[in-house]
Amino acid sequence: MLYTIIGTDKNNSLEARMEVRHEHLKRLNVLKDEGRLVLAGPFPAIDSNNPGTAGFTGSLIVAEFPDLETAQTWADLDPYALAGIYTHVTVTPFKKVLP
Repeated sequence: MLYTIIGTDKNNSLEARMEVRHEHLKRLNVLKDEGRLVLAGPFPAIDSNNPGTAGFTGSLIVAEFPDLETAQTWADLDPYALAGIYTHVTVTPFKKVLP
């Protein structure tokens, strides 16, 4: 089943985010290589693909996991969560309808 993982960044976390970004992307690439990643990306803090020093307000991941518990465990071990960049992480089941 698909699950959404939405992480909300703490204020002024861009520097910390950049420090662990490589590890965060490494985990996402494992999901991608396994064919389980639907999409992933950050929420720019301003209306721009490149927000510069404004940074990001959080991230969205849509991926396949066997169950909610596994998805939650995966989210809890995300480098952004472990580094304290996320103030809150929400994991919910997701049913893709389109496209």
